[in-house]
This record gives sequence, structure tokens and C-alpha cells, in this order.
Amino acid sequence: MPVDHERFMRLAIDEAARGGAEGNSAVGSLVVRDGAVLATGRNLVTASNDPTAHAETVALREAGAALGQSDLSGYTLYTSFQPCPMCCGALMVSGISTLVMGARPDAPANRYGNYWPEDLINTAGWGSKIEIVTGILTEECWAVRREWEARNAGGR
Repeated sequence: MPVDHERFMRLAIDEAARGGAEGNSAVGSLVVRDGAVLATGRNLVTASNDPTAHAETVALREAGAALGQSDLSGYTLYTSFQPCPMCCGALMVSGISTLVMGARPDAPANRYGNYWPEDLINTAGWGSKIEIVTGILTEECWAVRREWEARNAGGR
């Protein structure tokens, strides 16, 4: 049975909208395996004053807590916006098998310079360990992100 990336990305978009409404950056993530959502996360940096509380790391923490282990091999992480370098590092350490991204910045607007998750993952030698899927509901992901950007200044 094919994976329904759009269904899961819509859930990530819902998390992004919640995060944005709470005054945090509008990014949402979830961890999925075998068609079931294990954990969700939305950016909580502003609310928690924790610079590491990005949507991806929040979802990874919740998944680890639910499983009672940090190894997420065989799981997929969906995120409404391209993960930053810190979050990519967390994905690699967790063993996530698939990364599914929605919106991605244009290179000139990319706050990390000419950074792309694929480059970091490949440079770290994890390119064969993490499948990367892009372009899932990109416009819908951007719509939530742009709505948040119109209300707020700043980054993730």
C-alpha cells in the first residue's frame, strides 16, 4: 500500500498553524510508522525560551518518550518546513529512516546560507541511511508559513 504523504503532511501543517497561533514559528512535524502517528511537534522556541525546541526535535523527543528508546529506525519524520542543521543532526542521531519535507526556502532567503538538508546528510555520510522526499503540499505549507511571517519578524 502506498504511503499517503499528503495526509500526514496535512497533520504537520495543522501543527504548524497551532505553533504560529501560539506565537512560535509556524513549523509542524510528526513521526509516523506503518500508517500511524507516534508523535507530533510544533515549534515551541518562543513559548519555552528553549532554542532547541524546534518542531522536529519536539516530535523526536515525544517519539522517544512514547517508545522508551531513542532509536527511531524505520520511522518517518514529516515536517512542514525544511529542517535546520541542528534538526538534521537530531534526525541522523535518532536513526529516522525517511524525511518528508513540505516548504523549502529559496537559496537567497535561506537563513543558513546555501544550506540544504541533503548536503548536510550526505556530508555526514548518512545519505544512504535517510530517504528524503520533497515537494509534498508545498504551497499549503508555504501558506501557513507566510501567514506567520506576515504577523511576525524573525526566524524559526
